[in-house]
Amino acid sequence: MSTPPDGLPIYRVLTGPDDVTFCQRVSEVIGLGYELHEGPAVTFNGENVIIAQALVWPTHA
Repeated sequence: MSTPPDGLPIYRVLTGPDDVTFCQRVSEVIGLGYELHEGPAVTFNGENVIIAQALVWPTHA
């Protein structure tokens, strides 16, 4: 498949608390065919660790 399914963008950033739900969201997107783009960004908002993970649709020339 040369484009993401369901009209999804080729670049996505998922953000959220560092918990099982966030990990499941990233896993689901990888399951669609996206690939991780670099490592995650991590910060602390005073209460929770917050993660941002970029994902890209693979383009094989």
